[in-house]
Amino acid sequence: MTTRNDYFRSFCDISLAFSRTEDRKVLLDLIVENVIRTMKGKAACLFLPDETKEFFVPVAQKGLSKDYLHAGPERATQAVTQVLEGGYLAIKDVTADPRLENHEAKKAEGIASLLVVPVRIHNRVMGVLSLYTGTPRDFSQDEIDFLMALAEQGGMAIEHARLVEQLRKNTKLFHDLAAGMNSTLDLKAIMDILSAGIARALEVKAVSVRLLDEDKRTLRLVTSVGLSEKYLNKGRVSAEKSIAEALRGKPVVIKDAAKDSGVQYRKEKEEEGIVSILSVPIKAKEEIIGVLRLYSAVPREFSADEIMLVTALAHQGGLAIQNASLVLMLQDDMKNLKDDLWSHRSWF
Repeated sequence: MTTRNDYFRSFCDISLAFSRTEDRKVLLDLIVENVIRTMKGKAACLFLPDETKEFFVPVAQKGLSKDYLHAGPERATQAVTQVLEGGYLAIKDVTADPRLENHEAKKAEGIASLLVVPVRIHNRVMGVLSLYTGTPRDFSQDEIDFLMALAEQGGMAIEHARLVEQLRKNTKLFHDLAAGMNSTLDLKAIMDILSAGIARALEVKAVSVRLLDEDKRTLRLVTSVGLSEKYLNKGRVSAEKSIAEALRGKPVVIKDAAKDSGVQYRKEKEEEGIVSILSVPIKAKEEIIGVLRLYSAVPREFSADEIMLVTALAHQGGLAIQNASLVLMLQDDMKNLKDDLWSHRSWF
C-alpha cells in the first residue's frame, strides 16, 4: 500500500534531479519510473503531440512493449478532450471502455486499468501522463493528486529544457549573423545565414527575405529557404497587397493564410502548404526597407518571445544591409578619389 511518505520520497528524488541536470530525457525518465514504483503500476508513459499536433507520441515510457506502442497512435485532440472533461481520465477496464481505442492491443499487453492526467505548460495542456496497471483498480483521490503533481513536474522539465535549448539556439543565431556581417559584404550570403538559422531555430517550414524595390511598390526576393521554385515564381509581390501592415513597422501574425484577405496569392500559399505566417519589418536607420517572413505548415500561434526574437534578428539584418551599403559607398568614393589623384599627378 502506498503511503504519503512514499509520495514525499518520490518528490524529493525528482526535485534533487532538477537541481543536478538540465537533460530533459533524464528528468522525464525519472518521472515515469517514480510513477510506476510509487503507485505500484505495470507501466507509465508521458505523451506529447507530434509535429502535426494530431497524434500523441511517447517521449518517456517504461513497461510498455514496442508492439503496443506501435499498435496505433492516440488522437491528441480526442485524448485531451476526454481528460479535460473531468480533469483526469480513470478507467477500470481498458479492454471494454468505449472511450478508448485499440482494445485488443491493450488486452494483449496485459493492461487492465488506466489513469491519465494532463501535462500543462503555462496553463495550456501540452500532453498527458498515463499510468497502466496489470490488475483492475479503482484509483484513490491521493493517487490521482499524486499523478497530477508529477505531470506538473513533467511540464516544468519540458519547459525548462525548451527554454535552455531556445537560449542556445538564439545565441548561435546572433553569433552566426554577427560573424557573417564581419566576414563578407555579400548581402545575400548574410541573409542566407539569417534565413536558414531562423528556420532551424523556430522549426518553421520556410523563411524569406524581401526588400522593397526602388519604386517601393514591389517586394523583391533576396533569399529564401524551404519554398519551392513554383511558389517563388508565382508572380510580382505587391507591397500594398501582401501583408502591408508589416511595412508600416508592425509585426503581423497571419493564422490562416488561405482565408486572410490581407494575404496575396492565397491559393498558391495553400498549394505550397503554408498555413500561418509571421511577417516583421526590416529597417535601415529608421526607414523600412523590406520584410522578413516565417511560414508554418501547421496552424501556429507565435509567442511574444518568438516575435521579439525575429524582430531583433530582422533589425540585425537591416544593420547588415546598412553597413554593407556604407562600406561599398566608401570604397566607391575611395576609388574615385584615387582616380582623381592619378589624373592630376602632374600637379605634384
